[in-house]
Formats: sequence, C-alpha cells, structure tokens
Amino acid sequence: MEKILSVLISVLFVQASWAQSEKQLDAWAKEATLNSFPMLREVLSIPNDGSHMPEIELNVKWCERTFVERGFDTQRIATPKAPLLLAEKRYPGAKQTVLVYLQVDGQPVDPSRWFQENPYIPVLKKPSAEGEWETLPWEKIQNYQDNWRVFARSASDAKGPVVMFLNAMDVLIRENIEPNFNLKVIMDFEEELGSPHLPEAVTANRALLKADQLIIFDGPKHRSGRPTLTFGARGISTIQLTTYGPVAPQHSGHFGNYVPNPALRMAKLLASMKDDQGRVTIPGFYDGITIDEKTKKILRAFPHDKEAFMNTLQIGELDKVGANYQESIQYPSLNIRGMQSGWINDKVRTIVPAWARAEIDVRLVLESDPKRLIQLVLKHVEEQGYYVLDREPTPEERIQHPKVATFTYEISYQSFRTDLDTKVGKWLRKALVRGFQEEPIRVRMSGGSIPISPFVNTLEIPAVTIPTVNRDNNQHSPNENIRLGDYRNGIKTILAVLTEKL
Repeated sequence: MEKILSVLISVLFVQASWAQSEKQLDAWAKEATLNSFPMLREVLSIPNDGSHMPEIELNVKWCERTFVERGFDTQRIATPKAPLLLAEKRYPGAKQTVLVYLQVDGQPVDPSRWFQENPYIPVLKKPSAEGEWETLPWEKIQNYQDNWRVFARSASDAKGPVVMFLNAMDVLIRENIEPNFNLKVIMDFEEELGSPHLPEAVTANRALLKADQLIIFDGPKHRSGRPTLTFGARGISTIQLTTYGPVAPQHSGHFGNYVPNPALRMAKLLASMKDDQGRVTIPGFYDGITIDEKTKKILRAFPHDKEAFMNTLQIGELDKVGANYQESIQYPSLNIRGMQSGWINDKVRTIVPAWARAEIDVRLVLESDPKRLIQLVLKHVEEQGYYVLDREPTPEERIQHPKVATFTYEISYQSFRTDLDTKVGKWLRKALVRGFQEEPIRVRMSGGSIPISPFVNTLEIPAVTIPTVNRDNNQHSPNENIRLGDYRNGIKTILAVLTEKL
C-alpha cells in the first residue's frame, strides 16, 4: 500500500510539475507575443522576392543584426546568388548540436489581387459578422484576439516563424535559461526558388554545418490547430512544356478550321497524362511505392474530416490516388501549376494563338528517382507524336515536324523521411506534450516540399519539421496571413523545444 501511495504521489508530482511548466511557458509566450509585434511589422515590411537580390540583401542584413543582438555569431556562406546565413550559439557543457532551418525569402506578389494597399505593408484584420475581413488600426494589436490576423507576404511562409524563434530566444536570455545543446541556425534566402544552390553549399561546408539533429520551423499545423510534428516531406522538380502553332497569332475567322491550335493540342496532351480519377496514366510513374500495413495504420490515424475539407475548398470530388489524404501524398504527383496561351478577360481576341505553355511540378518521394520520372513524362510527350526539343524550334524544325514541343526541367531536391521513433522524434514529442498537455499529431510525410534532403543526406542527421502557423494562411497566394492565436502558440512551441533537455 505504501509503495502504491508513493507511486501515486510521484505521478501527481510529475503532473503538477508539467502543469506548472505549461503554465510558465504560456505566460512567457503571451508576454513575448506582445513584445514581438514591432519586430514582426518591421521584417514583414522588407520585400523578399528571392529573384530580386537587392531585396534579399536587406533581409540578410536584418537577420545578421537581429541574431548578433541575441549573442549569435553569424557567417555568410557564399553561393552563386543569394548567400546562406549561419548563426551559431554555444552553451557551456553542451555535448550535442541542434541545427535549425529557417526560410526568409517569399513568393512573388501580384499587388492587384491583394485586399490592401501593399503586400509588404502588414495589415491587422479581424473577421466580421458577414465573414469578411475588417481592417483595424495597427495599434489595436496590443489587445489582439486569437482569431485576428496579420496580412502580409511571408507572414506565415516563413518570416512569422523566424520572429517566433527570435522572441523565444529573448525569453531564454531574460530568464537566464541555457539549453543543454548548442544551436546552429541556417537561414535560406532562395527556398521559394527551389534552393538551387543549397546542395552544393551544404556539401562544401559539411564541417561548418555539422550537427546531431535537424529541426525545421516551417509549414502549417494540422487543421485542428493541435501541436504537430512532421517527419518528412516530398521533394520537387519542375517541367516547362510548350507547344507551337503558327509563328504569329492568326485570325480565327480566316484560319480557325485550317491552322492547328497549340492551346487545344496542349489541353489534349495534358489530359492524356491522367485519368478521370486524377491518377497518372504514364506507365511506371508509381513504380516502387508499396505501403505496408503498419504504415497504413499510421496514415489512417491522421485526423482528417474529408467532408469538412471539401466544404472548405468548395469542391464536390476528390482525386483517387491513395485510400485517404495521407496515403495520397506517399506517391509522386504530377500537377499543372499554371497555363498560358493567347489572351483572356478584357484582352481576349479572336485568334489562333502562336503557342501554349504549361508549368508542371512533380512532387517526389524517396522511392522514386526524379530523373526517371522526368524521363517518363518526356517519353510520353514523344509518344503523342511530338518532336521534342530542350529549346525553341528553328523555322526548319517547325516546318518539318507536324507537332513540335519544347520540354525543359529542373530537379530541385529529393524527399526526406525520418522514422517516428528516432531520438529526435521522441525528444520533440516530449517537449510538445510538456508544453501543451496533449499528444502531438505525428505526420509521416507532408505533401509540401522543403529543401532538407541535402542536409539529411550530406550531414547524415535525422530531421523533423515543427509546423507553427495556421493551415488556412494563403501561403504562396494573395492575402497571405498569420492567425495571432497560432502565432502565440508558435512562440510557445519553440520555447517548449528550447527548454527540453536533449
């Protein structure tokens, strides 16, 4: 009886200490959130299109300054274009090193499609009773409600997490808390361009980047808002495909039944790649992927309300690749991300266009060789009767061949996947349970892509993503935003991790 009582007291003590720890983390996060808003507004006001180097340089300098102010040593890692930035902080007695990946650049913007003056001027908004977004004076943010949002490019993807991390560090400094591991933070300023120079930079700086674990603060949490850990991500490659018609647009009345239309040919070519269920029909595209029963059980355990999801997206049907959402992203995908030919809307004209172009992304999984997938797509285009080039055709080539296409591609990076029961996974699970008093949702692999495989493969370390932002954040799209309740919990999440002994 005495032994049982002792165990019960021990359990109650642990639970009480967890509750106190969670309460303390919550208090620190609330205070840090209020303190962080000037920084959030400042960094979101710096344009960060990765293809504009003067903008990126401003972001690099901002990161150098803010990390140095928090006791980090910083070092630029040169690449042919934008540098990587490494910030390092060592702690006495630490025997392990955690490498943190942060993304700073953002997608291009089309200001005409944003419901505010400038995508780089952060705007505070709250939902109205009519379901619209009502603009508020920025000063009201000090009395924010959880469902209010800040709208700006990169608010969620991914400057928001950068500011979360910096303000979590401020708490540690103020409270004299030292992690029992050293920190290295690598900042990527070309992620939205596919991080084209990252693999070479990681290989060339292997000793400099050496670490024991890799964590990535990026991406949206589960739709429920529960703490989430993601143990992998698909890789990505891209294809640009162009079909050709007349060398210049022609009058559709004069030549509509006579001159072949490249837009129609492109439509038929793309349609030939998938069936009505959304499955790729190119032979061999899914070869090598098998999902055992243990893995299927993990995938089924992911909470997903299919009906609510379809209602939110206002769609009446789902593709049939895989038995459920999580299973669908264990396969490579073939996605048409954009198309162009002729003119539309108020610029429409009655012509047979000169060309049609499709931009395609191929999401990659570990079991698929990206070069093989690209070659399968290329072979399929050829089998549809096209003379395929990797450049624009000459006049002679256009005349000699009934169907001509230009096919170019780029392989950005492969997929990565970490076992759920590795040391880093157990450590992060423990941190989130302590921080939120509930089990995190564990995701085998996310559908989106982040350039982590160069680190995993070159440095030979496991990697786990800790998403912190709201899923409905409009990342990569107009009116990107971050929900302030998720922003505060993001700071709390990072605090839980940084204060968990490794």
